[in-house]
This record gives sequence, structure tokens and C-alpha cells, in this order.
Amino acid sequence: MRVSILGAGAIAYGLAAYLAGSGHSPTLWSPSGQRTRALATGELLQATGDIEAGVPVRVAKNCKDAVANADVVVIALPAYGHKMVMDAAAPHLTDGIPVIISSHCSFAALYLSKRLAERKVSLPIVVWGTTLLTGRQQGPTEVHVTTIRQKLDVATVPFSYQDQGHELCTTLFGDRFVKRDGMLAIALSNLNPQNHLGIALLNLTRMEKAERWSQGGNVTPAVGRLIEALDVERLAIAAHFGVAVRTVKEHFSLSFHVPMGTVSEMNLEMDRQGRGGFGPATIESRYILEDVPFGLLPTVLLGKITGNPATLHDSGVSILSAAYGRDLRADNDILPALGIEGMSDMDLANLTREGF
Repeated sequence: MRVSILGAGAIAYGLAAYLAGSGHSPTLWSPSGQRTRALATGELLQATGDIEAGVPVRVAKNCKDAVANADVVVIALPAYGHKMVMDAAAPHLTDGIPVIISSHCSFAALYLSKRLAERKVSLPIVVWGTTLLTGRQQGPTEVHVTTIRQKLDVATVPFSYQDQGHELCTTLFGDRFVKRDGMLAIALSNLNPQNHLGIALLNLTRMEKAERWSQGGNVTPAVGRLIEALDVERLAIAAHFGVAVRTVKEHFSLSFHVPMGTVSEMNLEMDRQGRGGFGPATIESRYILEDVPFGLLPTVLLGKITGNPATLHDSGVSILSAAYGRDLRADNDILPALGIEGMSDMDLANLTREGF
């Protein structure tokens, strides 16, 4: 299949390498046009780690070119780029061409649904609970893939496309997808923001001093307990809506292939196996600049709507905003465009199921 990936970071490169190695035809579109310059000249995309391959990829000259040639469109870039990319793609998307959001956060699928409804375009929007893989970009043509996840939550907007979306993802990326009960379950299944809050907040000076530090090795018992406490808040919101989500312990065990234990024990085991990864070496990191406004803030909003205050999540937003000297809440450009703050819990649940 022809799969156009909107984005040109580590996740986009990793997905392109995976798809090419599986016999599909990936296309990359870089919104800035900078990262894909070398690939556009014909250099191979080189993947190492859990994917070992040198593969050719097509580079689209613009978003219209990428979308027009696609059987499937994948949005694979940080959440702070989602609205911009959706605004660029929406005028060119046509009925029936699926769009996958990797990974989904901040009700981005609802924003895309709203833009498509304005044009009376109907298509499956497929949302993932997290990314298919983790990794680091090593250069303009190189990516190191750290992990390919065993299991990945998936749902669709509208929910009626659920079976079609699951079959599509399985065709492209293998038998690893678990159907969830709608986008709301996915919104509450992305654990990266709460995990990154604990990791970044309690290792912030390491990031600011640009140290090279083991991420898994520094999820000490204190960090692990904070992550577990954050998880209690998320699980309470999920229970209010009656949606089933994995616990943070299940997430680490299934995603990183380690025996079940405390969050700290599992991360330390990943570190012992050499798969703990390295933490951010700058405070200009998506762990904060993406995950605080686009990950923590929606959970805080859901807590308010359901009467289950996400106090630790909200405190994390405030503490990191103070540390950065700016209101990180204001960075979210998706939630204000949706106007869901005043909705009831049931109205929001229905909207996440059917879209606009």
C-alpha cells in the first residue's frame, strides 16, 4: 500500500523503515522541508536497532502531493504540530482515505473530524494509544529504533469504522493491535504524558545540564511511586466513563517485554537489559513541551468534567509552568478550537464516539 507519513522525526522515520521492510511504499512529508533533503536526493533511509535496514523512501514536495498519492495517511509528529498538519492536509483529504494518528492526544481526532465535517468529507480516523515504536533520529537519513511495541491500542472516529481500522493497521503493521471502546478509551490510554511527568520533573536538572543519563535507570522507587500515583487519577476517570484501559504496570510489561513488577522495578530491568534508553539532554524536550499541554491538560479537563480531579496532573502542569517561566497551558492550540470545556460527560462521550 502507498502510505504517506506526515512528519519527519524519529517516529516517522521508524514507521517508514518498518513499512518499506514489509513491502509497502512509504512517502515522507516534512512540514519544514528541511529534514528530508538528503532522502529527497535518493539516499537510503538507514534504520538500526530493532529494525536493521537500508530502504528507499519517496519524499513528497508538499502536503497536497503527499495526500494525493496515498492509500493511507499517517500523522506522525509531536502533538504541537498536529493542528498545523491537519490544517494543511484537510483541504486535500477525500472520502474513504483512512487517516492514522500516531499517537493520539488532546482530542486531535475531534479537531480533524470537525475540519472534515466542514467539507462534508467522510473517512475513518484511526487513533493509536501510543506510538508503534520508540527511537532516536541519528542524522538526516538515520534512525535508531529502540523498541517495537508488542501491543498497541486502537480505535476509530466514528466508532462504526472500528473493524475496518483494526484490519488496516494489522495489514500495515502486523498482529499487534487491540481494539478499544472508542476514542475516549484511547485518550485515557496514552500513558506517555503521565510517565514523562514523573521522569522529567524528578530529573529536571539532569535535562537542564545536558547530562547523559539512563532513563530507565533513573526511574528510582520515588519516581516510580509518583508515576503510579498519577495512574490512580487516570484510572478513576476511565472508570467514570466505563472504559477499560491498561494500568501503567501492564503498559510497561507489554510495551517493553519485562516481567510485571513495580514501575521502578520494570524500568530498572529494562536498564539492565540495555533497553532503558537515555533521558532528554535538554529542557527543550517533548517530555514537557508536548506532553504537558497536549497530554496532561486533557486529563485535567476530563477530571473536571467527571468530578474526579486529576490533582497531581494539574499540579505538574503548574510546577513545570513555573520552572519554565511561562504558562504551558497556553501552548495547546487544539482544545480551544473544540470548545468542549463546558460539555457534560455524556455529551463529550457521544462526541468522541461519533465525531462531528
